[in-house]
Amino acid sequence: MLNNNISVIIPVYNGESTIQETIESVLNQTFTSFELIIINADSTDATLSIIDGIEDERIKVFSYPKANVAVNRNRGIKHSTSDYITFIDADDLWTNDKLAAQYTALQENPQAGVAYSWTNCIDENGKFLRKSSHASWNGDVYSKFLLYNFIGNGSNVMIRRESLLAVGGFDEILTNAQDNDICLKLSAITNFVCVPKAQILYRIQQDSMSSNLLGLEKSSLEIIERAFACQKAKGYEHLKSKAIANRYKFLCYKVLKAPGQYSSKVAIRFLLTAVTNDTSLLLKPIFFKGIIKLLAMIILPTNWANKLFEKLPRLSNTSTFLGYIKTT
Repeated sequence: MLNNNISVIIPVYNGESTIQETIESVLNQTFTSFELIIINADSTDATLSIIDGIEDERIKVFSYPKANVAVNRNRGIKHSTSDYITFIDADDLWTNDKLAAQYTALQENPQAGVAYSWTNCIDENGKFLRKSSHASWNGDVYSKFLLYNFIGNGSNVMIRRESLLAVGGFDEILTNAQDNDICLKLSAITNFVCVPKAQILYRIQQDSMSSNLLGLEKSSLEIIERAFACQKAKGYEHLKSKAIANRYKFLCYKVLKAPGQYSSKVAIRFLLTAVTNDTSLLLKPIFFKGIIKLLAMIILPTNWANKLFEKLPRLSNTSTFLGYIKTT
């Protein structure tokens, strides 16, 4: 019999600004039978001293050379001792009932290997930004994941150990979208169960991996190709163009959100690829809004464009692209 019901894994590299708050959101859980495994990836700031200052016998710290998040999560899995495993990134937060609700969901649904909750986005200061993923799919969700990662982030799912080991853990070759990849693999072998509550607070930071749009594009396309080559994807070939369109709608939202961070050629390519794979966008207001914003980014210097978008927030907000992501 294992001593802890749940293993919580936090990979961290130079997380001094957020790691204490993240750890506290775990330690303050109403469900207390867990171990907290922290994988320190050669941090050079005050991360380790902050962790050392937190006294709780459930915390276990392991230090390794710097590596990507997939490697560090797999390192955490190797140190884990529990039948249920969950992850939280070093800048995200949980509500205090997250572990209890997901654990209960898996106990009540023995056919499910994964439990997930809803997500809200917060800014760098912890202020609410917007709702994120509030999907409520249960059971066999493979076709849903072929279209889009409705889980939304790596700080969400709780996974039965046998299911996680069955898919071989995280793909250490991928530099982005590892969360999407593992959820696709898990959905091919087991059911999912939803906890319909916003329990994940996903922090949006400018230097996060999700801001590396070219890397995200490359990894996402590789995952899509793999997924549709899978035996379970037979019969779902008609969804492939929708899956590509969905990914580029997200990329359009991101690239148009940050004038000057990427060239206009990248933004144009993202928009054209989205439209090519979903021509219905041509008739949507967001397409014309995207064109206008793109023209402003091309014609105006970056600081002028930013000032214009600040004065015209409705034009600046490209989140409507996310509303056209297809899930069926």
